[in-house]
Amino acid sequence: MNHPASATPATSAPSRSDMILFIASFLTLIAAGIGFSVRGGILGDWSRQFGFTQSELGTITGGGLVGFGVTIIFFSFLADRVGYRALMVIAFLFHLSSAVVTLLATPVFESAGKEATYWCLYIGMFLFALGNGTCEAVINPLTATLFPRNKTHWLNILHAGWPAGLILGAVFGLLLQGTRWEVQMSIFLIPTLLYGILMLGRPFPKSETTASGVTMGTMLLQFLSPILLLLVLLHAMVGYVELGTDSWISNITGTILSSSSLGLALFIWTSFLMFALRFCAGPIVHQISPLGLLFVSAVLGATGLYLLGTATTAIACFVAATIYGLGKTFFWPTMLGVVSERYPKGGALALGIVGGVGMLSAGALGGPGIGYKQDYYATGVLQAKSEYAATYERYKASNAQTFLFFPPVAGLDGAKVGVLLDDGKKLKEDIDILQRSGRQLQDDKELARLAEWWYTVGEPHKAEDLEPIKQARLIGGQEALKTTALVPVTMALGYLLLIVVFMLQGGYRQIHIGETEHGGTDLPATPQ
Repeated sequence: MNHPASATPATSAPSRSDMILFIASFLTLIAAGIGFSVRGGILGDWSRQFGFTQSELGTITGGGLVGFGVTIIFFSFLADRVGYRALMVIAFLFHLSSAVVTLLATPVFESAGKEATYWCLYIGMFLFALGNGTCEAVINPLTATLFPRNKTHWLNILHAGWPAGLILGAVFGLLLQGTRWEVQMSIFLIPTLLYGILMLGRPFPKSETTASGVTMGTMLLQFLSPILLLLVLLHAMVGYVELGTDSWISNITGTILSSSSLGLALFIWTSFLMFALRFCAGPIVHQISPLGLLFVSAVLGATGLYLLGTATTAIACFVAATIYGLGKTFFWPTMLGVVSERYPKGGALALGIVGGVGMLSAGALGGPGIGYKQDYYATGVLQAKSEYAATYERYKASNAQTFLFFPPVAGLDGAKVGVLLDDGKKLKEDIDILQRSGRQLQDDKELARLAEWWYTVGEPHKAEDLEPIKQARLIGGQEALKTTALVPVTMALGYLLLIVVFMLQGGYRQIHIGETEHGGTDLPATPQ
C-alpha cells in the first residue's frame, strides 16, 4: 500500500545547519509579511507629508505586483545552476536597497519635490517586490532539498511565515502609532538582517537536481506531463482565489459590517488561523494525502466565500470568514509540496513556474476580476430601478472597464463614492495638504475636478444618493464573493480528478529522483 509522502519518515534528522537555513527562510516570509502590512498602514502618512492623492498612493502600492511573479520565474531558471547562496545575496541586497531608497523620500521631497518623491517610493516598493520574488525562488526548493522525505509538511511550516508577518506588521503598526513612518517602515529590516546574518557564511546544500545531474532540458521536459500542466492551472486558480480575494476581503467585509476596523479584524483572524494550522499539515496529509487535503480545502474555501456573500451580521461574517480561512490555509504550500513530490526532476524551475503563475494570476486576474465583478453587480443594482437612474449617472465612472471576454461596465467612480461616504472630509484634507505644500487646487487637475463635482453635483444630492450607493456597494461585494466561490468549486473538481487518477495508478506516492512514476529507476540516486 502506498502512503502519502509525509508519512514516510526522514532517513535522518536535519542537521543544526539545515535548521538554521530553514529558520532563515522562514524569516524571509516574515519580512515580506511585515513589509506588506506596515506599508499599507503608513499610506496616510505619505499622503499628509508629501501631498499624494489616493490614486497616486494606489499606483505606488501596486509597484512590482506582476514583477513579483516574473522575478520568481526568472530566478527559478538560475537557482539550480547559480546556487541558492548567490540568489539569497541578491534578495538581501534587494531588500536593503528598497529600505534605503524608501527612507530617502523625505530628503528627496525637500530637495526635489513631489514628483521625484513619487518615483522614490515607487522604486522602493518595486525593489521590495523583487526581493520577495527572489526569496521565493530560493526558499521553496531549498526547503524541499533540506527535507526530501517530508516536503509538504515543511513547506506548510515555511509558509506560516507569511501570515506571521502580516500579524506582526499589524501589531507593530498599532504599537507605533504616532511615530514617524520611517520608524514603522524600518521594522521589516529586523527579520531581514536576521536572515542575512543566519545565512552569512553558511554552507548551502546542492539542490536535488544538481546533485543528481539533472539537466535544464530534463527539467523543462517535466512540463510535457498533463498532470503537471493541470497542477499549474490549479495553482493559477489558487492565486486567484487566495491572494486575489485577500486583496479585497477586508474592503468587502468592512462594507458588509459598515466598519473597516471589523473588516481588518476578520482578516487578522484568518491570518492567525493560517499561521497556526500550517504547522499541522504533516499529520493531516498522513491521514488523507496532500490531494485529499487540497480537495477538502477547496470545499471549505467555496463554502466560506459563499457564506460571506450572504452574511449580514458580525457573527455570520465571523463564522463564514473562519470557514474561508480554514479553506485557504493549506492551498499554496501544499500545491508546492505536490509538485515537488511528484516532479522532483523539475527542481527549482517547476516550483518557481508554479509559484510564479499563481502570483501572476493573483495580480493580473484575481484582483482585477473580483473588482470587475463588484462593478458589474453594483451597477446592476442601480440600473435595475428607475428611481436610482439619476444616482448612477452622478456616480458612474467616466470610462467603462472590461475583464477578459466579459462586457464593458462603467462601474462606480471610487473617488466620488469615497467623498460621499465620508461627507467630503478626506477631500477637504487633500485640498489642505495641497495648499500647505505651496500649490493651488488647479495644480492638481484630478483633485480640482473632484472638488468641482462634489460641491456642484454630489453634495446637493447626497441625501438621496447615500443609501442607494451603500446598497449597491454591499450587493456588489457580496455577489462578487459568491461568484468567486465558483473558482474553488472548480478546483475541488480538479483535485477530485487527480485523486481518481492516482487511485487507478495504485495511490498517491512521492517520487524521488532516480525513480520512475511506477517505482523503477531512470537516474542514479547518487551524483555522477
